[in-house]
Amino acid sequence: MTGIVSLTPRGTPGVLGAAPGVTEDAEAYAAVGGYRETIAAAELFAGIDAAGLRGRGGAGSPTAAELRAVRDAGDRPVVVANGQEGEPGSVKDRWLLRARPHLVLDGLLRAAEITGARRGAVYLSDAAAGERVRRALAERPPRLPVEVVETRHAHVAGEESAVVSAVVRRINGGPALPAAEPPSPHGEEVGGAPTLVANVETLARIALLAARPDGGRHTARSALVTLAGGGADPLLAEVPYGCTLRTLARAQGTPEPAGALVGGRFGGLIGPHFLDLALGPDTLAAAGTELGCGAIRFLAPEECPVSLASAVVAHLAAESARRCGGCVAGTGAIRDDVGALTTGTAAPGLVSRLHRRATALPGRGDCGLLDAAVRTAGSLLRAFPHLVRSHLDAPCPACAAPAGPLTVAVPRVAGRPVHRPCSAPCPG
Repeated sequence: MTGIVSLTPRGTPGVLGAAPGVTEDAEAYAAVGGYRETIAAAELFAGIDAAGLRGRGGAGSPTAAELRAVRDAGDRPVVVANGQEGEPGSVKDRWLLRARPHLVLDGLLRAAEITGARRGAVYLSDAAAGERVRRALAERPPRLPVEVVETRHAHVAGEESAVVSAVVRRINGGPALPAAEPPSPHGEEVGGAPTLVANVETLARIALLAARPDGGRHTARSALVTLAGGGADPLLAEVPYGCTLRTLARAQGTPEPAGALVGGRFGGLIGPHFLDLALGPDTLAAAGTELGCGAIRFLAPEECPVSLASAVVAHLAAESARRCGGCVAGTGAIRDDVGALTTGTAAPGLVSRLHRRATALPGRGDCGLLDAAVRTAGSLLRAFPHLVRSHLDAPCPACAAPAGPLTVAVPRVAGRPVHRPCSAPCPG
């Protein structure tokens, strides 16, 4: 079972709320300051800019710049809350939509005010989340039309433009796949209108900034992360920037990890010498990785990172939409090479071949799925070169046991009972 914990200082604003195991209704959300008209759109935008809020969907782009681009693109914008969450190691977006749908919707409405949007949409692939969002919309109908768009659960990896392109194409009635040549993130349009596609956690933090303008720095400098692996139960945690990966591992139950997969399948592997690295976009980037969607999978001391890398690239190869020749061939070749390391059947020159692919293959696909496979393999070579070499000589006993599951279950969220008028006399 996936647990929930806050590691932020007591009293600081956070997105977990007071009762993370129960869906928050409109009345409960209003009681903690939700939907209040206490701040003008221009003032909120200035607060978002000053706080340095970045997107929480993976790209980490400055939120103020995204809002400004859509606001300045013309009239009739559309704001889309993206909760599709294709990364199997992340649960934060589905949890937010199930547990705190009003927080996300409040953030969507605030973003609509800033950009001048006249239409909104919530894009998701989780049936339980869809039901909670629809109930929230019925509880408190918004002042602009908001559509719930459900799609098939699938993974679209990589740069922001590919993800935005896939979301917009699906809302427009097409397949949830990126265009062959994705434009800039703000070049895609829903129904011919400038469109902002924002991760649901990003919107939740906008709503927090509206309710607590004085807490802007704390709101912008914390994140929801999904911690898993190491043989311990997964954990959804809200953590402040500056918290070390070692602290997160201990909180999750893996006190002495042998390394970690950071940022889901796109961030790559790091060795144990990086565990005292402070969490944050800039510090992680300096170490050659990224927070991405906040999925962090720790390696137990007895686990082999080669086995984990093999599981990741095999999953990516299976997830390919199979419409880019470079992606199909590239992910398949990397899968086979890393898989050969786990079985002790690596052919001569395998390591050199992986190094060449790490240089030549990035950017060859419509989305970043091929890039994710390349980054996983490349990070394995950089972080664990001695282990890779040892796998060339003989089969690895640790690799005989398959890596644990990459998927994480969403924490249980109970729905609040719906009170309907009763025509029969009630007891008592």
